Amino acid sequence: MQTLILTALIIVSALLHMWAEYQGPPIQIYIFKPLTTSLIIALAALSKPPVIIRYRNLVIIGLIFSLAGDVMLMLPFDLFVFGLVSFLIAHLVYIGAFMGKRPWRMAWLPALLYLAFGVGIFLILLPGLGEMTFPVIFYIVVILTMAYTAWDQWDQARDRWVLFAFIGALLFVLSDTILAINKFRFPFLAGRGLNLSAYFAAQWFIARSINQSKG
Repeated sequence: MQTLILTALIIVSALLHMWAEYQGPPIQIYIFKPLTTSLIIALAALSKPPVIIRYRNLVIIGLIFSLAGDVMLMLPFDLFVFGLVSFLIAHLVYIGAFMGKRPWRMAWLPALLYLAFGVGIFLILLPGLGEMTFPVIFYIVVILTMAYTAWDQWDQARDRWVLFAFIGALLFVLSDTILAINKFRFPFLAGRGLNLSAYFAAQWFIARSINQSKG
């Protein structure tokens, strides 16, 4: 019941935020964007046993850095680089969480698919990057490493909790891909809504993966 209530609140808060992105007022963005992520943090923090304590703690830390990134990106100042760094840290923390107790493996076919996707997105973005070229390259490498790590753990364990983490990681990649295309290359009206929908869903799946973990 607790999970259902928090999930309902997350959905309502996210919808109010997305409505404000298109219709205003700005104060509604400042309230509901951090509130949505804060509710997802609460969902993670209130997870009931059985859980892996280390995994839960790392996910919560990643969510907190994501919240900091949310705040930096929503403020009416040019804090994009600082927001990018905050999300980079979040992804590095998620990598640590997803690696878990199993050894990290190199599976060449999935790795090449991730690499091809990363190179393709970078080439699409390149004409609009300018001085952001190298930070974006580094960000692409880190987020795809996070997504690969989530896949590797799911491929080894095939447990429900790692499937949730893997889905969340893929949605995060989708969210940031839409955000980058919308910001640096081809702005489009639906971009913000699609980006935010995928982003909040990604964080929800990662937070819910705590409830599925065992050990």
